[in-house]
Amino acid sequence: MSKQCELTGVKISIGNNVSHAHNKTKRDFTPNLQKKNIYSDILNQMVRLKISTKALKSIESAGGFDKYIIDVPNKKLSIKALKIKKAIKKRTISSKKEQPKEKKK
Repeated sequence: MSKQCELTGVKISIGNNVSHAHNKTKRDFTPNLQKKNIYSDILNQMVRLKISTKALKSIESAGGFDKYIIDVPNKKLSIKALKIKKAIKKRTISSKKEQPKEKKK
């Protein structure tokens, strides 16, 4: 399993540890990833994703998982997240078609 966020695409970055004597050794900067069950209102189910804590904050500020995932570019999303996004879009389009249109008077 890769250490990469499924929503933001954040992954391990590489840098140096620098000591007081200015000796440099390689190190990895790993993102703070959490396995979370997130509820999708449109799909009416829980979705389990490996996401960063920054993505969790972004979901909260966007007003929910469904609103957030629709706005995220497809390049950043994992294959699993792309399937969820496609299902959400399909469900929203079908629900719009089912609603009867109001007649103008």
